[in-house]
Amino acid sequence: MNSSDIWNIGLGVTSSAVSALLAWLVQTGLRRRRLERKRAFFGLHGGSEALLVVPRKAGTTDNDRVIAQMDAYALMELSALVYECGGQYTVQPAHQIRQGIGDRAEFCIAGPSVNERTAAHLKLKFPGFSHKTMDFVIGGETYLREPGVADHVLIARVAVGSQGQPTFLICGQTAVANLAAVRHLRHAYRELSHKHGTDSTFALLYKVLQPDNYGPDVIEFVADVTRQAQQAPAQALAPAPAG
Repeated sequence: MNSSDIWNIGLGVTSSAVSALLAWLVQTGLRRRRLERKRAFFGLHGGSEALLVVPRKAGTTDNDRVIAQMDAYALMELSALVYECGGQYTVQPAHQIRQGIGDRAEFCIAGPSVNERTAAHLKLKFPGFSHKTMDFVIGGETYLREPGVADHVLIARVAVGSQGQPTFLICGQTAVANLAAVRHLRHAYRELSHKHGTDSTFALLYKVLQPDNYGPDVIEFVADVTRQAQQAPAQALAPAPAG
């Protein structure tokens, strides 16, 4: 082997090493960008703390608060999300929380009938949302639950300015819908971030299809109901006095 061959081999090895290093740097940069985008969207910056708000199971009381199995799974999904972002979390029952919003990222699971914290946020930020038993009314439009066929769920984010952290509402007609929405939020954050940014308030309605057969695995977008949910219903005019 002459010196020219050795030189070519050395150049080849060096070129391969440089290419591998550049590829590693690019992949590392992309992973860091994805992580920063996720942190920005959820308000979960490295080392920050999130609040996970626990509902009670439908049919239970404050004195006998039991969490539905699917809601427990949803909490596990959210805890994994927080850890992926390098944060910590605190879990608290909804009826024990007495504090405002924006100090830390917050995730409220379940609808207003079983989560007092969700009810307060909806009343303050989305007055156009109401519910009748398990059906949703948003901006005058009623979204019925069809047992075994379709459960609706509202995924909403409340932004409180550039210095505050967002609050997320997972407001489902059933615990299965809650879990489906949490999974969707966790895996579709990039799409939602591109569409809605990292500092906006939104309310999105989804439908979980055939939950008796598919559980929380099939979820379908229904509509962006932000404007309708934020608009308070018009007050009925009092009748004019006779005479």
